[in-house]
Amino acid sequence: MLKLKTLIDAISPLEIIGEIDKNIVSLQSDSRKAEKEGMFVAVRGVTTDGHKYIPVVASAHVGAIVCEVLPAVFEQGVTYIRVANSAEALGHLASQWYDNPSSKLKLVGVTGTNGKTTTATLLYEMARLEGYRAGLLSTVCNYIDNEAVPSTHTTPDPISLNALLAAMVERGCDYAFMEVSSHAAAQHRIAGLKFTGGVFSNLTRDHLDYHLTVENYMNAKKAFFDMLPPEAFALVNADDKAGAYMLQNTRARKYTYSLRTDADFRGRILETRLDGTLLMLNGKEVEVQFTGKFNAYNLTAVYGAAILTGFQPDEVLVNMSKLVPVAGRFQTFSGGGVTAIVDYAHTPDALVNVLDTIREIIGAGGEITTVVGCGGNRDHGKRPIMATESAKRSDHLILTSDNPRDEEPEAIIRDMKEGLSPTDMRKTLCITDRREAIRAAIHAALPGSVVLIAGKGHEPYQEVKGVKHHFDDREEVTAALAELD
Repeated sequence: MLKLKTLIDAISPLEIIGEIDKNIVSLQSDSRKAEKEGMFVAVRGVTTDGHKYIPVVASAHVGAIVCEVLPAVFEQGVTYIRVANSAEALGHLASQWYDNPSSKLKLVGVTGTNGKTTTATLLYEMARLEGYRAGLLSTVCNYIDNEAVPSTHTTPDPISLNALLAAMVERGCDYAFMEVSSHAAAQHRIAGLKFTGGVFSNLTRDHLDYHLTVENYMNAKKAFFDMLPPEAFALVNADDKAGAYMLQNTRARKYTYSLRTDADFRGRILETRLDGTLLMLNGKEVEVQFTGKFNAYNLTAVYGAAILTGFQPDEVLVNMSKLVPVAGRFQTFSGGGVTAIVDYAHTPDALVNVLDTIREIIGAGGEITTVVGCGGNRDHGKRPIMATESAKRSDHLILTSDNPRDEEPEAIIRDMKEGLSPTDMRKTLCITDRREAIRAAIHAALPGSVVLIAGKGHEPYQEVKGVKHHFDDREEVTAALAELD
């Protein structure tokens, strides 16, 4: 319970109608959860506008309503607070409601198209190896110290987000690391949070079904860096052309990392294998349990961010060798002489990175079979590109289903085939059933070859017509490989 006037202190109201010296018992942006004497924030969402529910929640005798447009009729006993942007106001109100938990943690956000989950998770693991309690907010799973909390979004809504951060504070966490999605930045889900630092990995085509243009997508990422305070750090990938753009207007202390050029944190691959890499970080060698240039970038970012967060460089280097890959990120399985790799790669750039890494390791003589699909109700434009890049870098290609959602899997596969030439089609199979596609790829693979199962990674489901059915690529790969022995 908080006084309404205490909550209002967190925002900049344009207009207040009603009494502010009253108690508020809850904070909600979902009209179905609005309570008597609670506060309801009317947010304009992607599919619905909370403003249209104002009469309903007002008649339920909520204590206060925050909105951008005042209703035509005012309900007696309800305080109406008009703001310029109710989504942004919700972030600040949620922070105030939970006593500003982000200010009691060293909170580091990671954004970019690829590498967010790995970088944020490894920073969390690094903090724990350093002996600290820490929290994690990620696509795969949230953690409050060592307690796993299921994740439904890359970045939760402001109320859930601050509730998780408050739980971390209560549990005695010193640090928190979180993925900051472009949706979260654009929708002001991180408004009101105090960050110790921000990390930018890279920017390639993704989420254009929501942002519509790459420029909008890039500006959503940049908004995160624009909000960082002067005492925070901003660490960006100097090898990505969007890195410098992220730093243009930030007030934070600016740092860079790179594999190709001079930077504050310089990484270099000395030797690579399917099960690890010998890496040089700022002139010192370290053996890590990760493979590929994309992971070398992630680890260089982790190295830099850990030091900027306050850890000692030599201790960080020692702990780098103890870190292990994140579930579903270049996760390897072997059986019957075949190596299968499960990876979350679901963008053209991520797919290219993984396939190029495999080819670099096994050489021109080894065969690669790729099993890949594209999600339904998402960016249609990347579908033929995904197929093109897969065919270009694979000896055999199987197009299959990947979370078709409300679309027909066959229609998605047809869109992917538009990117294939007649030559590409001669080495391509279309197997809609993902389980059968994985089995076919593994059973047809020659000893010494690699099968890449791309797109879903850690996800334990297939989403079809609004229903999530249990399906785990890792389980399917393990079962198929067992049949070879």
